[in-house]
Amino acid sequence: MRTALVIGTGLIGTSAALALASRGVAVHLADHDPAQAHTAAALGAGTDAAPEGPVDLCVVAVPPSYVAATLADVMRRSVARGYLDVASVKGGPRRELEELGLDLTPYIGTHPMSGRERSGPLAATADLFEGRPWVLTPTRDTDTEVLNLALELVALCRAVPVVMEADAHDRAVALVSHMPHLVSSMVAARLEHAEETAVRLCGQGIRDVTRIAGSDPRMWIDILSANPGPVADLLSAVAADLDETVTALRALQSADEAKRSEGAAGVEGMLRRGNAGRTRVPGKHGAAPAAYEIVAVLIDDKAGQLARIFADADLAGVNIEDVRIEHATGQQAGLVQLMVEPTAAAVLSTALRERGWSIRR
Repeated sequence: MRTALVIGTGLIGTSAALALASRGVAVHLADHDPAQAHTAAALGAGTDAAPEGPVDLCVVAVPPSYVAATLADVMRRSVARGYLDVASVKGGPRRELEELGLDLTPYIGTHPMSGRERSGPLAATADLFEGRPWVLTPTRDTDTEVLNLALELVALCRAVPVVMEADAHDRAVALVSHMPHLVSSMVAARLEHAEETAVRLCGQGIRDVTRIAGSDPRMWIDILSANPGPVADLLSAVAADLDETVTALRALQSADEAKRSEGAAGVEGMLRRGNAGRTRVPGKHGAAPAAYEIVAVLIDDKAGQLARIFADADLAGVNIEDVRIEHATGQQAGLVQLMVEPTAAAVLSTALRERGWSIRR
């Protein structure tokens, strides 16, 4: 691939353009808002000048409701040898294109499974897709050359290609992305009018659960409007679980010991189902999830503290598998949770204590 046209210079489009441009592809940028395309160009994502002739690949990075119309326009104008979109739903846009009577041999639907809470070109990074799954949904009609162009794009963005059928993809993202976002928003909504004294007690658990609720609602309305059925089905199942859990919790309030026992069993069953589901979430690099030990270190909230901890861990010969930071309320301090292999936990704890760090159990 030597040339590309990226239409839509938000987070995903600009990140893909940055990755392509950094690897020598001549990228042209277009957006319904010329100022946004100009911003992306200023960041080094390419040029906002129109290409002089057909490019190798046209990447459509617009909201799902605009995908079919945008693709129809560029395909009718033959602006590229191959076309793909990066929308988070795949079945609907393809059916819209079929209804328009377009030849879909030069098109393939794709979806990079990566993103951030922030949107727009200023949030984009060339490494956004590195190591992340990038779904491709070819059909029997898809031209081999177009599939190869899509695979080259994925490789240049250093993502991992995953081939799926379009409707199966939509059901999958409803489960792992769209439904969790709504549940996160529902939990966060409980905080809107909560008493200030309660909100000040927020810890890492509530931060983890509500993190994705900070995303742009307008973007999510568009995403959910394109995939409402599978998301509604999943939320119905969640609602049934909620009803069962509420019933079990009410039973725990009963004066009747048998009812309390039944309620405890119901709550425990839900928690154990959660445990079982959590174990299926892939671990590092998509591998099976690993059980890590946590070494908790108290640090001051000042520059250089994390760098020192990582350097001291390196001196101890211990690899940090993951890290979380929990900030102390009302204090300029925090608790760093270092996740390491179980056999390395004692070694790291001892080494950090010897270097003056305060280890918390």
